[in-house]
Amino acid sequence: MNTLVTVLLSALPLAAGWAAHVRWLTRCLNTARRDPLTGLRTRDGFTRRATVLLKDPRAVVVLADVDKFKQINDTYGHAAGDALLKATADRLAHHVGPRGVAGRLGGDEFAAVLIDDHGTAADMLAVLHGVLARPVDGQDPAVRTTVSLGWVRAADFPGDDLSGLLRQADEAMYAAKQARTGTRRAGLGRLIATLAGRRAGRTGARTDAPVVGVAA
Repeated sequence: MNTLVTVLLSALPLAAGWAAHVRWLTRCLNTARRDPLTGLRTRDGFTRRATVLLKDPRAVVVLADVDKFKQINDTYGHAAGDALLKATADRLAHHVGPRGVAGRLGGDEFAAVLIDDHGTAADMLAVLHGVLARPVDGQDPAVRTTVSLGWVRAADFPGDDLSGLLRQADEAMYAAKQARTGTRRAGLGRLIATLAGRRAGRTGARTDAPVVGVAA
């Protein structure tokens, strides 16, 4: 009995050290999946969470792109640009809420998946568009811009995975940016065809991509 107790007691420091190591690894992994500027999930972390949320038929995928971001950087400096990105991320995450997920895909491009309980995604995103256009707190009021939003109901394209839905939202966002309408829903109107998940004009897309109709 004494031998067993001795063995167990001697193993406690090892177990405690391993538990601390696991916690450290978990923190490192979580940090790696967070964008250091905005605190949002990076593409990998976003993809993991979004894939789970897309199992819900009420899921809505949103792609957001800051308008004239390069102009902000060139005119007011990178610090102002960073503040604008941080404010955009904070507002997007707040609007999506704890049940959804928001991520920074890179540069001034953000994505989100939210659960639309009441079928009011269009109204929700119209409100979000207004919120994202507000001046940045603590910055020169001139440091402001709009954010173009493209969105798609996962249920409208049941054969698409997250990549396909992001492509649909990307096309809708680009149409909204071109038309200066603020938001655009995929599946309505005529959108720009893409190749390999990229709309015309983006790296990897055909320059002669045709314009195609998309059923509502």
